[in-house]
Order: sequence, then C-alpha cells, then structure tokens
Amino acid sequence: MSRHAKLALVVALVALAALPWIGEAYALRLGTVACMYAVLAVSWNVIGGMAGYPSFATAAFFGLGAYTGGVLLSKGTPLALAIGAAGSVAFAVAMLLGWVLLRLRGHYFAIASLAVAEVLRELTNSATDLTGGGMGLNIPLDLGSGNVADEATFFFLAMWALLLVAVLVVFAVERSRLGFGLACIRQNEAAADMIGVNATLYKALAFALSGLFVAMAGTLYAGWVHYIEPPDVYDVLFSVKPIVMVLLGGLGSTVGAVIGAFVFLGIEEFVWSNWLQVHSGVLGFLIVALLLFLPHGLISIRHRLRRAPDAAPAGMIREASHG
Repeated sequence: MSRHAKLALVVALVALAALPWIGEAYALRLGTVACMYAVLAVSWNVIGGMAGYPSFATAAFFGLGAYTGGVLLSKGTPLALAIGAAGSVAFAVAMLLGWVLLRLRGHYFAIASLAVAEVLRELTNSATDLTGGGMGLNIPLDLGSGNVADEATFFFLAMWALLLVAVLVVFAVERSRLGFGLACIRQNEAAADMIGVNATLYKALAFALSGLFVAMAGTLYAGWVHYIEPPDVYDVLFSVKPIVMVLLGGLGSTVGAVIGAFVFLGIEEFVWSNWLQVHSGVLGFLIVALLLFLPHGLISIRHRLRRAPDAAPAGMIREASHG
C-alpha cells in the first residue's frame, strides 16, 4: 500500500470529523455506524487479510466487549475506563484462544472461531445476575448534557476516534516486524517457521489485535443504544459483514477495509430504503455482483487505471502486426 493512499485515508477520516457541524441527525447516525463498521473491518483484516486466517470470531469479541463494558457502565464506571477494561479483557481472551485455535487451519479454524460466539452467548445467558441473561441489560449512561443531539455527537466522535486509533495502530503494525511476520505466514507458514518467525505467537497477537478494537467498539455501541441483549450483540452478522466489507474493499489492505465498510453501509442503506421486503436477497445479489466484477476489491480499480494507458499501445501493436 502506497504512502499516498495511507495519507489520503487519514485526511479523509479527519474531514469526516466535521460531520456533526454539517450533517443532521440521520447523517450523524449513519456516520457512527460507518465508523463502527470500519473498526470491525480493519480489525478483521489483521487476522484475515494480513495473516490469512478466515476468522468468524468478530461477533464473539463484539459481544464480549459490549457486555464487559455494559456491566461496568451499569455499575457506574466511567465510559473511558469501561472501554479500556473491555479492550483488555478481549485482548487477553483472544491471546489465550488464539494460542489454541490458531493451531487449526482453513475451514477447521473458521468453524472453531464461529463457535466462540455461541459459547460466549450461552455463558452470557447463564450469568443472569450479572448480565441480565435473556432479559437483556439496561445501561443508563448519563453524559451530563441531557441533550439527545449532544449525545449523538459524542458517540459519533468517540467511534470516529476509535477508528482513527485503530487505523494508525494497524498502519504501524504493517511496518513492524509483526507485520512482516504475518505476511510471511500468509504466504507460506512452513517457510516462515524455517526463517525464524514465531508463527504461533504472531498469529495469537494478530488475533488479539483483531479482538481489541472490536471489543472497544462493542462497549461504545452498548453505551450508545443503552440496552443490549445476547442475540443482538452476538449476532453472526457481526462476523460475516466485516469479511464482506474487506473483500469489497480489497483483502489485506487497511485502506480497502475502510472503503469497503463505507461502501457496504451505503449499499445496505440504499437497499433498506428501496426494497424493504426483499432487502436481504437484493443486498446479497449486489455484493456478489461486485465481488464477481472486482475480485480484488475496490482498491484494485486504481491499479487497473494505472495499467490502462500501457494496455492501449500494446493492443494497437498487436492489431498492427496482424494487419
């Protein structure tokens, strides 16, 4: 990924921060969801794109963060501490799980990671005294303003800040020894072991990073909506959507992950507003069509445009030779 692409993304995110002053309530809600989706996509890309392991555990970390932070918030813990605690718990849990699950590969790992969310959902349902179980958990978060518009602006800026931090951290990882090791693992894990890459540790760290920011986003989501329940925050769609977003944008690209998240939300909102009764089918069709025509994601358009000027003279030469 070029330095210019990274710089353009950071500039775009900084410009997005002006949304509360130029947008209305609906635009602010969309902006908050867009930032949350982008956090999920960027986080999944660490384990799925950079390391090449197809994880379906995003919903598990989102739910874990939502309930860890939600329980703390309901006890009167400040939001910043609740977010930090949720991220720390998710990082530790992901490290332990990654140390075990990442010994599996391919579809075996995918199925095992998918099961994590179901296990956590059952544990949440069972811990009725702490989490409210199937009745859900109310989170009476008071930000002090008492103004709905101010609260919406706060959560947008908080989710935006989390996205910016996640992007900057992942950029740093890409340039680090960890990023190099993950690239080696993606290309050939056996060869990576031979050149001294501690594949087990690197994969566990990638898995932990992929859960860290997702859990923080889960806490922010819990505070934003004021009420959570297991089917909502452990929804399997939280595992599937980030994968689709990354594939739409470009697998392995942080810039592509953010672009894919924003485009996915745009398509989702368009389909919801125009084909409410059959929105799932139409949304699936549009996504499949995009993936078929752009198998390397939207980020590949730039490379195609670069090759286009070179392809034209080559085609003219071939036509001239046949003439």
